[in-house]
Amino acid sequence: MRALFLAAALAALLTSGCDRQAGSQSEAGAEVAAQPGGPGLDRSQAGKAMPELTLKDGDGEDTSLSAIAAGKPLLVNLWATWCAPCVKELPTLDALAERGGVPQVVAISQDTAAPDKIRAFLTGKQVGLEAYQDSKMGLSSALGSQILPTTVLYGSDGKEIWRFTGDLDWTGAKAAELLREAR
Repeated sequence: MRALFLAAALAALLTSGCDRQAGSQSEAGAEVAAQPGGPGLDRSQAGKAMPELTLKDGDGEDTSLSAIAAGKPLLVNLWATWCAPCVKELPTLDALAERGGVPQVVAISQDTAAPDKIRAFLTGKQVGLEAYQDSKMGLSSALGSQILPTTVLYGSDGKEIWRFTGDLDWTGAKAAELLREAR
């Protein structure tokens, strides 16, 4: 019962965080450093190890961030189908994932729906990213993420480089500048 209450409370917090978004981060606005937990660029967690927890891949099989990364830089995006800024930025993450020379892009749904619903949602939006899912919202909790979308860049060593809270055009100049920090 307590776990159900905590999951509901976290979902409410994430929903309100998504709704608090004043709109997308402009390229200029993206340059402003965020206060920890607020929208924008946040480097306060740099050096923190990638959380070890179980996620579901697009086939509903168990996996983890470290298994996905396999020693390479990883761009992890937390999103949900009910979060308008998340849905708005998904196509730019998809386009980024198609480029060469960028970190692997992993979009992880925080929805509690069945995995086939997440796959169908992405297909309906014409987004080719794999339908990773964290229906227990363990990753949001481990990262202390209260606003969706939240995107975290991990280096090949599994350590956080930065996180960006709020939506961003991941094909834009500011994103390209940030992604050059991947190592």
